[in-house]
Amino acid sequence: MTKAPTPPDAGAAASVPSDYAVWLAGIKRHVQSARSRATLALNTELLTLYWHIGNELLQRQQAAHWGDKVLSRLSSDLREAFPEMKGFSLANLKFMRAFAKAWPEPLFGQQAVSQLPWGHNVMLLTKLKDPALRLRYAEQARVEAWSRSTLEANIRDQVLERQGKAVTNFEMRLPSPYSQLARNALKDPYLFDFLGLGNTAQERAIETGLVHHITRFLLELGSGFAFLGRQVRLEVEGDEFFIDLLFYHTRLKCHVVVELKATAFKPEHAGQLNFYLTAVDRQIKAPDDNPTIGLLLCKTQKRTVVEYALSGIDKPMGVAEYQLVRALPDSLMDSLPTVEALESELSALDGIDEAGGDITS
Repeated sequence: MTKAPTPPDAGAAASVPSDYAVWLAGIKRHVQSARSRATLALNTELLTLYWHIGNELLQRQQAAHWGDKVLSRLSSDLREAFPEMKGFSLANLKFMRAFAKAWPEPLFGQQAVSQLPWGHNVMLLTKLKDPALRLRYAEQARVEAWSRSTLEANIRDQVLERQGKAVTNFEMRLPSPYSQLARNALKDPYLFDFLGLGNTAQERAIETGLVHHITRFLLELGSGFAFLGRQVRLEVEGDEFFIDLLFYHTRLKCHVVVELKATAFKPEHAGQLNFYLTAVDRQIKAPDDNPTIGLLLCKTQKRTVVEYALSGIDKPMGVAEYQLVRALPDSLMDSLPTVEALESELSALDGIDEAGGDITS
């Protein structure tokens, strides 16, 4: 009877050292790190190239009044000279020019934009006109590792413009700089249009919808919020009390009590939330946790009334409005782009998908 051949790796498997798995894990980490550095280096080289081309175009446009006909010829010539490279479309050359104009030479290499993919930079150029705001979004995109779609959604939802806008008493109740970090964790208003509810929805319906769409709710709250429960029961001397929503903020290292009110803010709402914060601090808070923070979400508020109410409250809390149906301000309605402008921008954005391969996503 013929003996079956031994698999070629059977002997090798038997002789693998006991620490092989740990060693292999280390090798994998080195490979992944090298790949990340290579991708970052490739992205940096691509952005530097695009900035250089854009800067050349700016200078020649100013000196010799180059127009789109020259850019069109340049696009054709570059595509012919480098058929294996993508990104030399007419639209992309215009973006290179805008890129260099937005970030002059002393600033380019020092800003977060130099570390973002090209597609992100095009999004920043097309969606944001204010240089300071553009830079804030670039820095946040770098720190939070936002994808291009996330960046686009956050710009559309004005995430940074709403950040830190809630009325709070943090400066009086929390030490610095922790008070500013806590303030930046809250927004005003919060956008709950993803619930599909009308403006007349009641508190319980809103609460149920937020829990049902908890992923979207956490995205709207922002980084660091972890959901702990709904209608969390507290008992004080035999009486039961229920917190609408309880979170833990991993960066602030504290619990966050969220209360919903389907009405305008009233001063007594702050007193109720103050009671809940005291109960959480005494019954749930760990010794090494920071003081519990409260967030009261109401349909509308008068900021001066809120400021007066919070000034006499012992616990740190903030008050913000929520919107169930997103409203466009008149100023924005007046500035909406025409159909022709939208078609032009969509055509240009189609061109940038060719610009940098995998690193534009």
